[in-house]
Amino acid sequence: MRVLKFLLQKEFRQILRDPSIFRILFIAPMIQLLILPLAADYQIKNINLAVVDHDHTQYSQKLIHKIIASGYFKLKDYSATFPQALHSIESDKADLILEISAQFERKLVKESKADLFIAANAINGIKAGLGSAYIQQIIQSYNAGVRTQWIQFPRFDPQPTIEVTYSDWFNPNMNYQYFMVPGILVMLLTIIGSNFAALNIVKEKELGTIEQINVSPIKKVYFILGKLIPFWLLALVVLTIGLTIARVAYGIVPVGHYITIYIFAAVYLLAVLGLGLLLSTYAQTQQQSFLVAFFITMIFNLMSGLFTPIESMPEWAQIITKFNPVSYFIEVMRMVILKGSGLADIKSQMLAILGFAVFFNGWAVLNYRKRS
Repeated sequence: MRVLKFLLQKEFRQILRDPSIFRILFIAPMIQLLILPLAADYQIKNINLAVVDHDHTQYSQKLIHKIIASGYFKLKDYSATFPQALHSIESDKADLILEISAQFERKLVKESKADLFIAANAINGIKAGLGSAYIQQIIQSYNAGVRTQWIQFPRFDPQPTIEVTYSDWFNPNMNYQYFMVPGILVMLLTIIGSNFAALNIVKEKELGTIEQINVSPIKKVYFILGKLIPFWLLALVVLTIGLTIARVAYGIVPVGHYITIYIFAAVYLLAVLGLGLLLSTYAQTQQQSFLVAFFITMIFNLMSGLFTPIESMPEWAQIITKFNPVSYFIEVMRMVILKGSGLADIKSQMLAILGFAVFFNGWAVLNYRKRS
């Protein structure tokens, strides 16, 4: 244990001598956590709309005003023909085209049906899909209002009607920051933990100090623990800062207990740091180690369920996510913060992460060979 104590003292002295480490560890994550959730908004707004109105009646104008008044659309082009409106999409001035057919009002009132055509710029698939869904919902609402005003129903309506009442559990206001901020915090912890750990042993190789350790009687387990524990403690400090920012800046207070988050995070960081240390035992230069760690963490983050639900991924991708530790931590963070889940509720995720921690660190210890 005295050997481990001396190794920890050595690592902390190296960290304290390098001020850039503190800037990367603490200042950079704070800035990212304050900016990224504000930019990563799942709501699509300011959709540029081009309108082709062949009817020019009161009803077509009301429909256009209802769409613009929704707050999701901006009227960027009002053309006489569809080819003119299409030119606005080709020049990236418009995202959607709404074409209102001739005799729109007469058909809607007298025949109870009318034709509309929507064309979307699908280069940005998310914006096109959500924009089309938004405008269709507005049109359906407009159509229901017109039918209520003009169509005379009998006293007893023979048509069956279904009234749907729904509620959003755990996030009643559908505040995207409540499920984005915890996920972004996990992503930042993953990047910090894996990258710093991956650079640690390689730095010793480049400085030549690894040779002194190789000829010493220090056991491999103590050496790996000496590299892992300092950044494990610093990452927990980063987690504390992140949770403080989430509470102060975004008003996110976990429904569950903070202790549940910290217990899971402690095991998770062992897994991530173990992965970084494993990579550093193979790499020969810091650049090589950093690029490999960046490649792996990028895949982990993109396939974690933060931006795309895992259930909507292809089946082969869903299988890969089972071997992705980031997906487990994001799921746990949302469960604890939004649902109030406890340790008993996350035991399957805890066992999975514990398995990752044992696997990566065990592999790192076995792969590190002392050479004289």
